Amino acid sequence: MKNKKIVKLDTINKKIIMTLHKQADLSNQELAEKIALSPSACFQRTKALKEAGYFVNSQSEMDLDRICEHVLAYVEFKLINNTAHGRKAFEKEINQIPEIMDCLRVASDMDYISFTCFPDVKALNDCCNDLGKNPNLGIKDIKTRVILERAKWYLGYPLEKLKWIE
Repeated sequence: MKNKKIVKLDTINKKIIMTLHKQADLSNQELAEKIALSPSACFQRTKALKEAGYFVNSQSEMDLDRICEHVLAYVEFKLINNTAHGRKAFEKEINQIPEIMDCLRVASDMDYISFTCFPDVKALNDCCNDLGKNPNLGIKDIKTRVILERAKWYLGYPLEKLKWIE
């Protein structure tokens, strides 16, 4: 939130954030009704929260099974040299690969875990092979875990269960 103004997260602003986090496609009128606020006040508060950077982006979750052929997988990476320089080279490269949708540096026996979506298993394997062969990335090990079935969909953060920063 560099160079962003701070907006106090009072009860109403928290309701706006929690509601839009799970239902980003609501109209201002619908949102105002849900949080019991006038449309004008709701619009001004939502605008201020967006300008302050509390909303990073807005997108829709798709039912890929109905839209296209695909393979979802978690791919884990262990680096040879887990230094700032090694991580920077690795992160720069994976940020260029749109099929690697999410990548997290973790505290475990692996250094990174990523959530991926490829058109097929061959494309997934080719990407992993290309990354593993690139000496500039210093990848020691790659583990791929193809997702067979989603038992639960990600439906947003459990904001109502988390401790808010005052």
